[in-house]
Amino acid sequence: MAQDLVVPLAPGVWRIPLVRDLVNGFAFRDDDGQVTLVDMGVARSGPKVVAALAAIGSGPSDVTRLVLTHAHPDHAGGAAHVAEATGRAFTVHHDDAAYAAEGSSPPRDRSFLLGRLFDRLSRPGKDFAAVPVEHEMTDGEVLPIAGGVRVVHTPGHSPGHVSLLHEPTGVLVTGDAIFNVLGLRWPIRAFCTDFRMTQQTAHRLAELDYEVAAFTHGAELRSRPREAIRSFLLRHRVD
Repeated sequence: MAQDLVVPLAPGVWRIPLVRDLVNGFAFRDDDGQVTLVDMGVARSGPKVVAALAAIGSGPSDVTRLVLTHAHPDHAGGAAHVAEATGRAFTVHHDDAAYAAEGSSPPRDRSFLLGRLFDRLSRPGKDFAAVPVEHEMTDGEVLPIAGGVRVVHTPGHSPGHVSLLHEPTGVLVTGDAIFNVLGLRWPIRAFCTDFRMTQQTAHRLAELDYEVAAFTHGAELRSRPREAIRSFLLRHRVD
């Protein structure tokens, strides 16, 4: 296995470093060999996602599901390439599905100057290549991925932002609810649709049980991840 292409998180679960540890995707493999890919990184990351399949002993024909945690260009940028390579369309939360399908980011938080600027610059089909969508997931849904991945709707970073809990292994993919870049921290405020809502809904992660916290931005936490995230959320309590 090419260790620089994938990082094992649990049996059948890998992190795919797409821009070092700063931008990550994930792969889940069922016992029968079916593979699900989660998040495709920036525009140039598409080929790297496909290369990661070979690193785990799979190929594009083994991919049966593609998932986005949300419709931002650092997660959906490589999505069109991966969709073409695998012949598959995407699962996206209902509230982000239309944005993914037109290749645009959801509105940014206009209480911040940068948020207003990004909103003015955003145009359909210009943020990232349009993404084919086949399923609109909902909160609490258990996706048939490697024994079951539970959808945890954590809006605010985007309207349809989700975290994903792989129940058989206890791997939690936080999405952009929380970063682990130079320590646990909130996502960049101006990139959020509603930063205060991001802070509020991230507290859902304190209610979950998991053994590994995997971040789309930053390396995973394997040692007492629940305690670390709960401590972070307690220090940043939002009423």
